[in-house]
Amino acid sequence: MSSAVSRPPAASSEQALQHFSSRLQYETDCWDVHHAISNDRQDFVLLDVRSELSFGQGHIDAAVNLPHQKINEQTLEKYPADTLFVVYCAGPHCNATEKAAIRLAQLGRPVKKMIGGVTGWLDEGFELIK
Repeated sequence: MSSAVSRPPAASSEQALQHFSSRLQYETDCWDVHHAISNDRQDFVLLDVRSELSFGQGHIDAAVNLPHQKINEQTLEKYPADTLFVVYCAGPHCNATEKAAIRLAQLGRPVKKMIGGVTGWLDEGFELIK
């Protein structure tokens, strides 16, 4: 008798390789972002896409606040076209990162999501600033 885990069979190794490799083109995690910032290797703009109020209550030190509704050509004009944006919001229960990523992609901008958001950042033991 098979379990709910194995009932749909696992993808082939080739399919799994493609799937998981492609996810890294769209996502990064809190640990990798923290490592880049802490080791002076930040080659991206970290965008906190939550409200200004939420940003003021606590955010990642290296982050710039740009609520997802305000992402447009004018608010991005100071960044070169090839700037990589890494977006984050409150956490897994928030879809502001997807909304921000869609806007950035529609504007032709490179973008990745920091999975976990603020919740993930704190879960890793990292701090927020006010």
